[in-house]
Amino acid sequence: MSVEVEAPQVQPLGTPIKGPAAIGVDARRFFNLTRTLAVTEFKLRFFGSALGYVWQLVRPLLLFSVMYVVFTHALHVRSRATFFPVALLSGIVMFVFLSETTGAAVTSLVDREPLVRKVQFPRLVVPLSVVLTGLMNLALNIVVVLIFLLLSGGSVGLRWLEIPVLLAILVLFSASVSTLLSALYVRYRDIKPVWEVFLQALFYATPIFYTVDLVHNETLRRLMLLNPLAVVLQQFRHAVIDPSSHPSAATAVGGWTFLLIPAGILLLLVVWSYRYFDREAPRIAEDL
Repeated sequence: MSVEVEAPQVQPLGTPIKGPAAIGVDARRFFNLTRTLAVTEFKLRFFGSALGYVWQLVRPLLLFSVMYVVFTHALHVRSRATFFPVALLSGIVMFVFLSETTGAAVTSLVDREPLVRKVQFPRLVVPLSVVLTGLMNLALNIVVVLIFLLLSGGSVGLRWLEIPVLLAILVLFSASVSTLLSALYVRYRDIKPVWEVFLQALFYATPIFYTVDLVHNETLRRLMLLNPLAVVLQQFRHAVIDPSSHPSAATAVGGWTFLLIPAGILLLLVVWSYRYFDREAPRIAEDL
């Protein structure tokens, strides 16, 4: 006598559960978390320090002093641009911002592993909070640059209204790079030394310790200004320091049409970095 066994009924599982997102569903919570982490990190950086923020100025000012002495006195590099020391200081301040934010963001997800393992914690908060902390330092350093310019004989002009726009572009560039590097580092730990080497190359390929008037090769100058950092720095020197001796970014590169290339590079970087981070966000905790 055979006994028929009824096959078990397979019940539908319903809607698949999605992993933690890059931003989350609550934009207000995302921005509040980013601001809270950034402010906390900014306060902890100087906690217990007698001199506080003064230490944040030591690095760019020390680098500025060494480079100014080496290139102007030892190597006798002479630029026709007025307020060359201020131009040098502005370049160092912007590069230090990019270097510190991207360098810290590379390992930010790994360093904040307990937060990342929170199921409902939006992952993109971590690298963006690093950039926001760097922006606080950058804003204070820019004030020092402006004071240094006024003490050197410069004057306030309407072109200074370009400063917020230029800093916004610089922050967008840094945030995009930081977002991409932080997600890549979770899977590929070689990213950190590779990026450190790239930063060294970027330092010399960007007109930081020299001005564009010293680059006589037009092709080389255009290649240098493909870098969004170089474009922002050159336009800052034109708008803030001295428009007569520091040409605008468009003039230096040979026309506004050429600026569409670095603008396209920046836009591509923004889209690519976010899409990659958003794709990797649900798996970041598993890969740590």
